[in-house]
Amino acid sequence: MPELPEVEAARRTLQAHCVGRRIARCAVADDAKVVVAAAGRAAFERSMVGRTIVAARRRGKNLWLQLDAPPFPSFQFGMAGAIYIKGIPVTKYKRSVVNSEEEWPSKYSKFFAELDDGLEFSFTDKRRFARVRLFDDPETVPPISELGPDALFEPMSVDNFLDSLGRKKIGIKALLLDQSFISGIGNWIADEVLYQSRIHPLQIASNLPRESCEALHRSIQEEWLFHHRWGKKPGKVNGKKIEFITAGGRTTAYVPQLQKLIGTQSSKMIAANLERLEENGDTKDSGTEGEDADILKPKKRASTSRAARGQQNKDTVGAISRKARGNGGGSKKPDADVEPAEPETVVTESNGEQVLDQPNSNAINKSDQVTRRSSRKVKPRK
Repeated sequence: MPELPEVEAARRTLQAHCVGRRIARCAVADDAKVVVAAAGRAAFERSMVGRTIVAARRRGKNLWLQLDAPPFPSFQFGMAGAIYIKGIPVTKYKRSVVNSEEEWPSKYSKFFAELDDGLEFSFTDKRRFARVRLFDDPETVPPISELGPDALFEPMSVDNFLDSLGRKKIGIKALLLDQSFISGIGNWIADEVLYQSRIHPLQIASNLPRESCEALHRSIQEEWLFHHRWGKKPGKVNGKKIEFITAGGRTTAYVPQLQKLIGTQSSKMIAANLERLEENGDTKDSGTEGEDADILKPKKRASTSRAARGQQNKDTVGAISRKARGNGGGSKKPDADVEPAEPETVVTESNGEQVLDQPNSNAINKSDQVTRRSSRKVKPRK
């Protein structure tokens, strides 16, 4: 999913190669879900032809081209949006899904432009979650007008950052993903800055001490987690184990040895997170190993115990039936005075382990022993 680095890389590439050039030809896709053209595709294309690109602008994960006259095309990247320039790599670390030598423009192209010097570029979106729009002033209308300060271009001062965090009583990961708070921070960047500042993703923002806020503000650049994040690969960073939980509704990588919850929040926050995951039937990312393991161990749950007891009872009844057939044949009815064996039950201890609840030590194994009726006299038949 494109985040601030991908969108900024696209902006810089457009700025370097397209500014000052005139749009000679334009084509937009017949895709009303992605291309928002109130006046129609033909009008959209006509409004672009002959215009000169003055600048490539960005806020958060939204990019737009400032032309010598409005309207301006705006690109919201969504989950798979990308800018491609024919013959020019936009990013060096990411393999391109569009090969300009084999297929150009791509069948996923939503906006295509040819400039007066022959340079061609395209905005593509394979998954159709992106948006291409025309705005007279993109910064004054949604979605751009609703964004918070850009994480790269408009950083808060330390004091303003501390003041903002002190008023937010939500988890820090969820807050960083809120584009109205700071725009441009996505899932993996949030994991990165929290790792660099040694902050647990579920930590309540208003409870952060000043030194943690300052560390988060600096986002010290060390070895990055994203080499391990993709595909939730298990691994270590600087010799310390990476684990995965859900924070802010997103899969989150963190290092328990370095990113600890502060104060009494630990058990409440992680237990609530685990309970929500279990309700959804997904505990794969709950991070149940490492230093938080004791907190994450489930308490006694009635539903689990009942299911376990039901299965154990079935197994016990089956064993008794087989034993009865082995001792006296399957057709022989048990003696009237023989009481059935008390089935073993499963009890879930507070530490999460399941143990068998055995009968008392002085109880008789009634499935193997037949009560003798020696005190009873039977008169012989005449």
